[in-house]
Amino acid sequence: MAAEKMLKFVSLGKEMPEKRAAETRSQDFHEIYREYADAKAAEQASRCSQCGVPYCQAHCPLSNNIPDWLRLTAAGRLQEAYEVSQATNSFPEICGRICPQDRLCEGNCVIEQSGHGTVTIGSVEKYITDTAWENGWVKPARPSVERAESVGIIGAGPGGLAAADMLRRAGVQVTVYDRYDRAGGLMMYGIPGFKLEKPVVLRRIEQLEQSGVTFVLNCKVGEDISFDAIRGQHDAVLIATGVYKVREVTAPGSGAKGIVKALDYLTASNRKSFGDEVADFDSGELNAEGKRVVVIGGGDTAMDCLRTAIRQGATSVKCLYRRDKANMPGSQRETQNAEEEGVDFVWLTAPKGFTGGEHVEGVMVQKMRLGAPDVSGRQAPEVIEGADYIEPADLVIQALGFEPEAIPTLWNVPELAVTRWGTIKADFATHSTSLPGVYAVGDIVRGASLVVWAIRDGREAAESIVNYLGAGRQIAAE
Repeated sequence: MAAEKMLKFVSLGKEMPEKRAAETRSQDFHEIYREYADAKAAEQASRCSQCGVPYCQAHCPLSNNIPDWLRLTAAGRLQEAYEVSQATNSFPEICGRICPQDRLCEGNCVIEQSGHGTVTIGSVEKYITDTAWENGWVKPARPSVERAESVGIIGAGPGGLAAADMLRRAGVQVTVYDRYDRAGGLMMYGIPGFKLEKPVVLRRIEQLEQSGVTFVLNCKVGEDISFDAIRGQHDAVLIATGVYKVREVTAPGSGAKGIVKALDYLTASNRKSFGDEVADFDSGELNAEGKRVVVIGGGDTAMDCLRTAIRQGATSVKCLYRRDKANMPGSQRETQNAEEEGVDFVWLTAPKGFTGGEHVEGVMVQKMRLGAPDVSGRQAPEVIEGADYIEPADLVIQALGFEPEAIPTLWNVPELAVTRWGTIKADFATHSTSLPGVYAVGDIVRGASLVVWAIRDGREAAESIVNYLGAGRQIAAE
């Protein structure tokens, strides 16, 4: 391939796909970025410097071969670009939409470090996979040999689905159990449509069904079926439940109505997008329309809640975060999008309690300052005495993160080893747990993390499971 197709960062500037105007996009739940045109995708891909040691790939949890599929995109060889992308990633179009590229591949791009503006890796990844779907290049797994062994996967989120994909490619029989009525986990119910439109997830689930994956939905392990029963029905089991226990503010007045959990709020909104009947939304409890909304937290889930409230027609939307903008855990790109859409960020603030009677009327806010670094290396927030004030609120959304449920207790499996944080103990390389033939991946092992890490874990665990079942070979992606 001609070298002149690449290294154009010196003459071409960084251009993201067109972003819909804030006043327009804040009225609906459609994705905010438009698609690249063919010429623009090729042009932006051609900015890649084709580094000898590609930092983008090194900082991708999946070790995606980014320079190669950028080079192929620049040359117009889109089907090959898709095949290279799919070889290391079960769901590249999803990662292209929701990965925090500013913290991973793009944030470590060499030309970004040199001041030329990063290659728009995520947008190109989304473009080539969407093009692949449009052209029929994305095919269900068709293993050359079907195997008798079966694997039960508990959890239909990204980790479980990635493992299911790889296991079916190896010919293993797969059944996925999930507590919800639709597969997809947080990709379906926890992430709003303006970041990840649901048909994008649904078509992958349909593809997995076409490849032979069986889904058992509305199934709560420990209630509808026992963990021992699942182990008895399968030759190996993969736990990929994620973490769903919400961290809550424990302060005076925290039991008032109108103080809700982020996941409940986001799930209700996503269910309405499917046309479901959602009593708590219809009653107004989980609907921000006409309300003064305060979101507590500074991560990506908080950003999702803030931007959802804007779209639901809240009269005001404020974010309380105890550190400053430079120290927040969420994506800077998402923060910028939220600010454009009308969210008011109140930095260096934390809730002290809540006012009102049966229903919340306000948040008692403490002002903070940053002191010495804590164990995480970030400056620890300290209360400024005498600077408290009350922030009026009709709806308070707690987005302080997630913790693991007590799975050994809920599933009556005390011999399943967990860490002091309640996450399942699993081998870093093989993902095997303390129980023979039982593996665990994703947030239930890592704690609340990124979709891309769950995909990596699921793919790795699938390989370990095939070896455990006696294959003695690596899984080769079709």
